[in-house]
Amino acid sequence: MLVEGLRRLEYRGYDSAGFALIECTSRRLIVLKDQGRIEDVVKKYGVLNYCAVSGLAHTRWATHGAPSSVNAHPHTDCEGKIAIVHNGIIKNFATLREFLEERGHRFSSDTDTEVIAHLFEEFLSKGHAPFESFKKTIAMLEGAYAIALLYIGEPLRIYFARNVSPLIVGLGEGFNMVSSDIPSMLPYTRRVIVLRDGEYGYIEPYKLVIEKNGAAVSWKQRITLVTWSVEAAEKAGYPHFMLKEIMEQPRVLYETYQGLMSSNEVDEAARLIADADTVFVTGAGTSFHAGLLYAAYSALLERRPVYAFISSEYRLYERLANPGSVLIAISQSGETIDTLHAVRAFRKHGAKIVAVSNVVASTIPRESDKVIYTRAGPEIGVAATKTFLTQVLALTLLVSRTASAAGTLKDSEAKEIAEKLESAGRLAAAGLRSSLRMVERVVPVLKERHSMYVLSREIGVPLAYEGALKIKEVSYIHAEAYPAGESKHGPIALVEPGFPVIFIAASTADEYLERLQGNIMEMKARGAFTLLVAPATLRGGLQGVDVGFYVEGYDEIMAPYAVMPVLQLLAYKLAVALGRDPDKPRNLAKTVTVE
Repeated sequence: MLVEGLRRLEYRGYDSAGFALIECTSRRLIVLKDQGRIEDVVKKYGVLNYCAVSGLAHTRWATHGAPSSVNAHPHTDCEGKIAIVHNGIIKNFATLREFLEERGHRFSSDTDTEVIAHLFEEFLSKGHAPFESFKKTIAMLEGAYAIALLYIGEPLRIYFARNVSPLIVGLGEGFNMVSSDIPSMLPYTRRVIVLRDGEYGYIEPYKLVIEKNGAAVSWKQRITLVTWSVEAAEKAGYPHFMLKEIMEQPRVLYETYQGLMSSNEVDEAARLIADADTVFVTGAGTSFHAGLLYAAYSALLERRPVYAFISSEYRLYERLANPGSVLIAISQSGETIDTLHAVRAFRKHGAKIVAVSNVVASTIPRESDKVIYTRAGPEIGVAATKTFLTQVLALTLLVSRTASAAGTLKDSEAKEIAEKLESAGRLAAAGLRSSLRMVERVVPVLKERHSMYVLSREIGVPLAYEGALKIKEVSYIHAEAYPAGESKHGPIALVEPGFPVIFIAASTADEYLERLQGNIMEMKARGAFTLLVAPATLRGGLQGVDVGFYVEGYDEIMAPYAVMPVLQLLAYKLAVALGRDPDKPRNLAKTVTVE
């Protein structure tokens, strides 16, 4: 059951796998884990040869600690009596680890997860009952988590807790299960309870206990019968991974923010960049657009020029590199071949490298001086959605910290930006809520068009590039982005009655809006079908707009999180309406590892 369930979760992470089993006869706790795919670990350790009365299984997407046999889950306590698996990020893990080490606990991994096992052990050693020890453990954790814990003293019980990271209970006949996602449980039960933030408890073969804030939770009325197929369940009921990943953005932005705020990686990179003579930023495709935003925010906040270039064009820029340079290399996978070539070329000239990646210990991070990791989790759809916004969040935080280190931004101003970024997930959720219905209304019109423009100014220009890329790569409708002020220099020649033009308002400054209004009217005068993504405060404030997507108030710093979910959703709906597969666009691959 554990092996089969884990196979159905491999799409969520696949750099290592592990099992914790309480044996049927000896009731010993056995932990089998290693780096690599599930099948490799199962075969190497003969997992299927064991008989267990209870157990845990985990496949990992690394956030703290590189992929390795030591860092693979489950983790144990000092005496090997407790096993723990965990999804999410414990943002105060460093403080907890120091606290536990002072009390004699010995750690064997670099992960944040291991502190949970040792905390539970610590409270048991003080004479607390197991459930009381678990509750005291959870109370000390800060951050996002989905936890399952096995204790040899109670072989037929598994403790669980949820905060932000998803966790689901499955109800069987003579057994119960807990899992991070429904597909793992479907072969055994379709009766599930989706746990809510702050809930914790335990399962036994014939018992389920859920509590919140010390009070029992009535759960029987929350039982849901899942009617999805296994394939649909892997997508959480969504028809495509792309839509699922668009809708995951509020959660992964929160997890990325919490992860970055609980580590030193951004500050270390910021100090390196602040001391540099020249700063370059590079990436390919979506990652390049994130790099353009970094350069724009650097001009806005640090008042410092940054050379942004597409990584395949590195040969033109490497001759400018020297030991006083820093290259910021952005790659979701950490394996993008053009970006890797740029990293190696700049290194030869003595430049320092700062990597921004979503995959721990991939090639580009390994070859860099400093690394900033996003926490988007695996992205299955080829079109980057959640990985883009987590990159932007990380880079914006990096700019503000660099400006603070360089003295061009007050510490209080940098702190204010960090506080704003905490609401990135909520703003993304607002963008999705406000645009769902309107997107459905405009898709029938836009799907009949063969070309369109996506225009903006200043900070909004990289967002326009990314929005146009999303539309063209999944719907195959030609979409071109450029600064709105360029219209008169050629592109407006294509505009005729009904030609779609999407405008992005990335600021509410009077001068910005005055210029954008002029661009809208230029297009409207030629008969364009105009659409506008803008803050809700601008509803009705700009003339010549046929369709408006209005999101609750945002400024230049927060514009990406409000704007991009709208454009991603529009691209997705266009693809579906035209019969395209948005998860697998033609001619494209998720990770480009060849030139």
